[in-house]
Amino acid sequence: MKYTPNFKTKYQQEIIPALMEEFKYNTVMRVPHLEKIIINQGIGNAISDKKLIESAQKELSLIAGQKAVQTVSKKDISNFKLRKKMPIGVMVTLRRERMYEFLERLVSVALPRIRDFRGINYKFDGKGNYTLGISEQIIFPEIEIDKINTILGMDITFVTSAPNDEEGYALLREFGLPFKNIKRN
Repeated sequence: MKYTPNFKTKYQQEIIPALMEEFKYNTVMRVPHLEKIIINQGIGNAISDKKLIESAQKELSLIAGQKAVQTVSKKDISNFKLRKKMPIGVMVTLRRERMYEFLERLVSVALPRIRDFRGINYKFDGKGNYTLGISEQIIFPEIEIDKINTILGMDITFVTSAPNDEEGYALLREFGLPFKNIKRN
């Protein structure tokens, strides 16, 4: 028996029929789906402290369940003492089963742990994709608060196949992302 994440099953059994009814699609192939989730951390202090990148890479790998890679600068910026190809951040791209597992942990465990949480903002990019900014990595249960050096934020980008923001919003809403201010264009 093959393992299937709960959110993948939820997508196939509940979300597809709900979106087909809401947007009156004539085929299942038009229903938007989640293509990938990209988690990105920019570490500005990594220029002066190289150990920050390594610790951030380990933490992000724990959170994502997949090895994170370092991102490097594209050009020299003398004002920031930045040289070309210096490591300045870490990122990981999740697809398929790991993507659904991460989304489930984000919605059911991590977001409710944010202090004074009232929902996430409705800010899409115009093409159905959504980026969520998180200010502390300690909301994830995989991170042990006693072992972290610095508190780092991250951007989590949900890349969907939706042609517009309204359909992308409907997809993420069905997955259970808690939006607070619903504004439709």
